[in-house]
Amino acid sequence: MSIQNILVVGSGIMGRGIAYASAVAGFTTYLFDVSEDALAHARNEIIKILDEGVKRGKVDSETYQETMKRLHLSSNLQEASQQVELVIEAVPEEIAIKRSVFKQVDQFAKEDVILATNTSTMSPTEIGSFTKRPDKVIAMHFFNPVHKMKLVEIIRGLETSDETAKAVREIAIKMKKETVMINEFPGFVTSRISSMVGNEAFYMLMEGVGTPEEIDKAIELGLNYPMGPFKLGDLVGLDTRLKNLEYLHKTLGERFRPCPLLVKYVKAGRLGKKTGKGVYDYTESNGGKLTDV
Repeated sequence: MSIQNILVVGSGIMGRGIAYASAVAGFTTYLFDVSEDALAHARNEIIKILDEGVKRGKVDSETYQETMKRLHLSSNLQEASQQVELVIEAVPEEIAIKRSVFKQVDQFAKEDVILATNTSTMSPTEIGSFTKRPDKVIAMHFFNPVHKMKLVEIIRGLETSDETAKAVREIAIKMKKETVMINEFPGFVTSRISSMVGNEAFYMLMEGVGTPEEIDKAIELGLNYPMGPFKLGDLVGLDTRLKNLEYLHKTLGERFRPCPLLVKYVKAGRLGKKTGKGVYDYTESNGGKLTDV
């Protein structure tokens, strides 16, 4: 089956990033959300990415116009599902929400449509069980920010067919991404390592080993990480980091027990950039400066 049309379900940070990558790569792209306001915000953020690309000489005017022509916003999941050959789910990391999405899309989409989840930790085998097509269910784990990050981690479920895996890898390559194909295990590769490093950084902060700036700087310069664990946690969302750790703690054991300080930050609503404060302060009253709070 030739894939020309892609539906992205969920217009948050990851969803709109995936929609951008899809549309700029030449696919007719439908972006679904239940909220019209969320869709309008997503469209504005995609335009910002394109504008920045133009300024940096990465995007020409023709690509800009063609990308926007290929992007379609929708609040009708049934209608959008019937237009495509690939669906990529990008909703919050809550199994109940994913179950609802996959059951609906499975009902609405044609029988040969591939259903992918952008989960960073959850089981594509379990998600596939919510459908009547587990052989066509797979995980495509994109990274934030999608338009800058090169990797897509592809995870096969127990029933995922070779044809599905091949088709999804080809799509990722057309989006100019590098891929790794791995077998399913909780946390996959990247989330297990990232969650453990980020959690240990919070333990060090709680123990008074150093300030967030010093710990981030040590990791960036000493271990050659492009971004320290606190900066990364604020970017992806500390609530998302906590949910991942809770899942890994449940499935893989004590070494992934969330740090109490991380739990406290999330309870306080300090979730990172999206709320203005996380480990660092991003608010206008702070001049948008990166300082710990």
